Amino acid sequence: MFNLDRLGAVYKVWNFNRLIIILTFMFMVVSHPVQGEPDSTSISLAYPVYSQYLQNGLVINPAYTGTRGALSGFLSYRKQWMGTPGAPVLQSGSFHAPFKNDKVALGLLAQFMQYGYTKSTSIYGSYAYHIRMAKGKLSLGLNAGADISNSDYSGIETIQPDGVFLKNDDPYILPNVGAGAYYFSDKLYAGVSIPQFMSYRKTSTNTVQAYHSFSDYDFIFSGGGLITFSDFFKFKPSVLLHYSLDKAEKIKQFDINGNFILADVLWVGGSWRTNEEVVVGILQLQITPQLMFGFSYDYPLGRMSSYSNGSAEFGLRYEFGSKVSAANPRYF
Repeated sequence: MFNLDRLGAVYKVWNFNRLIIILTFMFMVVSHPVQGEPDSTSISLAYPVYSQYLQNGLVINPAYTGTRGALSGFLSYRKQWMGTPGAPVLQSGSFHAPFKNDKVALGLLAQFMQYGYTKSTSIYGSYAYHIRMAKGKLSLGLNAGADISNSDYSGIETIQPDGVFLKNDDPYILPNVGAGAYYFSDKLYAGVSIPQFMSYRKTSTNTVQAYHSFSDYDFIFSGGGLITFSDFFKFKPSVLLHYSLDKAEKIKQFDINGNFILADVLWVGGSWRTNEEVVVGILQLQITPQLMFGFSYDYPLGRMSSYSNGSAEFGLRYEFGSKVSAANPRYF
């Protein structure tokens, strides 16, 4: 007799085994070092700094894909170091959603950044597999895509009367993959991700070459919880650590965050970004159960205070579908 329960169990095992196979294959590929030329220069892949990652975890971890329980769309705009010429401007857009079986989720993240005379675009697709645990869920995620960078120096004036700087860099198209794990429940969450496995360098012949090195890995750790004082008043503490194996700069970002939640509508809080000596003010308004507006302002207290008026970031999230409601708010 045909057994639907047994078929469902086989499907779950097959899906999980498929994820393990993908992870193993990806590790074998990226673990193979590519020998470069003696005269080569590493290409620094600029990783954007966000303050709205508390509202959109997909920008730091592919395993966040589908954890909102509905089709979630997010748009953000960030003006970095206002008042500084050539300062970065960051824009991002993302969509992610679980399948009907709530085990598999897919997502898409696009980021656009302009700094100085350089423009870069990153487009990544993500896949996550959710495993139900005793009190929460464990999500294992992968992402794959490419970073595209282009520099245009034609607008730079030289010391010659009518001279311009004509030499431009050829556009770089740098494919990459990343991975992450994310656990979440009604009371807490914790995640770790490696945004990029591959590194790139420019050779003496002006070509771009891919290579893999464990010493170039970046790790992003995040975690937090929810403390409920009453139905009206809650507190959400969290931390984020962006750690690099590069000896020159180990800690790229370390945030200590706290948000007060009033009636599940108004979120007011802040962050202390220790490595940059920046205070971040955060405001979030849940306009409807589906629509959220977020604003953050980074005020520098360290050396950047003499050159910058701070950084401002706006975020807008909309949840499609009926799983997100006033009776079932999402805190992580």
